[in-house]
Amino acid sequence: MLAVHHANAFLVIVVCVIASITAFVAKRRGAGRWVAHTLALAQTLVVGQVLFGLILLSQHRHAADRLHYAYGTFALLALFAPWLYAPADPRARLLWFGFATLLAAALGVRAYMTAT
Repeated sequence: MLAVHHANAFLVIVVCVIASITAFVAKRRGAGRWVAHTLALAQTLVVGQVLFGLILLSQHRHAADRLHYAYGTFALLALFAPWLYAPADPRARLLWFGFATLLAAALGVRAYMTAT
């Protein structure tokens, strides 16, 4: 399970960066289905990463640094926030999701750095 958690961590970082870039580009050119799918994939990978982490905790496998848990929680909350607070305008909403996904990628990098 630890290997899956590490592999998914890499995917979370890469897909979040790609999703953020696509959201920023789509804000200027207009969004298509691929933007929504990319953002949804990033959100799904982060939720999966948190679930893998919870499974590891249930097996009494702990991270070396307690900040690891905070970074994972904040990444999840960052991706959840636009669903509650983003404005109704589609372009502004897309910008919120782009920044939230970029923040989740940065928090994913920090979580990866504190994992070992």
